[in-house]
Amino acid sequence: MKNSSSLKHVLKASMAGFLMGFDTVVISGVNLAVKAIWNTSDWIHGTLIISMTLWGIVFGAMIGGHPTDRFGRKSTLILVGFLCTVAILGASLAPNPYIFSFFRFLGGLGIGLATIAAPTYISEISEAHNRGRMTMLFQFNIVLGILMAYFSNYLLQGILEENSWRIMIGIELLPAAIYTILIFSIPKSPRWLLLKNNKVQASKTNTSKLSVHINKLFTKNTTSNSRLFSGKYNRILLLSFLMALFNQLSGISFILFYVPELLGKTGLGTSESLLSSVSVGLINLIFTFVGISLIDKLGRKQLMYIGSIGYIISLSMVALSFYINTSPLFTLIFLLLFVASHAVGQGAVIFVFIPEIFPTEVRSFGQAWGSGILNVFAAITALLGAVLINALTPQLIFGIFTFFMILQLLFVHFMMPETKGVPLEVIAKWLVKETHDR
Repeated sequence: MKNSSSLKHVLKASMAGFLMGFDTVVISGVNLAVKAIWNTSDWIHGTLIISMTLWGIVFGAMIGGHPTDRFGRKSTLILVGFLCTVAILGASLAPNPYIFSFFRFLGGLGIGLATIAAPTYISEISEAHNRGRMTMLFQFNIVLGILMAYFSNYLLQGILEENSWRIMIGIELLPAAIYTILIFSIPKSPRWLLLKNNKVQASKTNTSKLSVHINKLFTKNTTSNSRLFSGKYNRILLLSFLMALFNQLSGISFILFYVPELLGKTGLGTSESLLSSVSVGLINLIFTFVGISLIDKLGRKQLMYIGSIGYIISLSMVALSFYINTSPLFTLIFLLLFVASHAVGQGAVIFVFIPEIFPTEVRSFGQAWGSGILNVFAAITALLGAVLINALTPQLIFGIFTFFMILQLLFVHFMMPETKGVPLEVIAKWLVKETHDR
């Protein structure tokens, strides 16, 4: 199949990322409103209002390997659309924080499944020379969704007075419905079909020029989840664990969820803070384009070097700005540098690197492992953020993030392999520990 046709399918699958970005960040614009309406404490607010979507994502990511492997990447992506649509409608009409939290969890469950199925599907229908750019379209849609959520929150604030938050949540019904309709038209993953020994359907999909050695790989079904932790994949498990861990220890979720509140601590008003949040989303989008253009040229490891250094500079300067109480503009500039560093580094690499380092027979379960770790720490950030932002000084919080990014730089230098332009099956041979008892 021609590249343009493969790109069309990738674009449809990657729309799941838009739902993820919009749904997880839209809460930043409504959290203070619902906190005032329902009069929740910091702990209840962090648990029920802010972090519930993230816990849904954690659960969805943890179990996502099973439907993605058993029923297929496409079927799981269809399920994502239905779950998200129902969840958005329910949350926007919720009469109390408990029903609101239930539907936010349900939406998170769908998004969690998407973090497994979408990157796995995209990596499997892409060719080695452009796999990075193709898989990054999922991340591009995440940051596009983030930007649209910030922009939507700014435009819709106060439109229905105390019920404006319902419109902020409910507006996502439109992209969710479009995604759900479009996802039915994508073909099944040929690698998944080969894994299930369905060579006839795989040849009919014709979604990519699979290398001739791929058929040799799928001589038997080896999809048991238990094999992921057999010891054979220990190196890959460690690499994906550290990649996901450092992603969240950068503070990216803390900043995205609480950026209006953080900027409010610098002296900006609510409207100014929401408008500044739009600039955060815009920088995220612009530099994601930069990451897309560079990931198959410079490679994954080089982008991680650039991002790590940018993290260290920007986070340390944000900590300094709070410590010496500089102007809001100074703080915002380095917050934007942080977001740019993330977009070019971790944001560009993580959803490319994790699915491509796992062999096809365990890729869905491996993606579930990496995404699960990522979202566990994102959920913890959302849960504790409402408390920490009032319990610790901002300079201490950003100083801790800086320290962890120094550790990330060491991880990149000493442990991370370069996978640019290498076929998936070759990467598996590099990283998998060969055993004699297979």
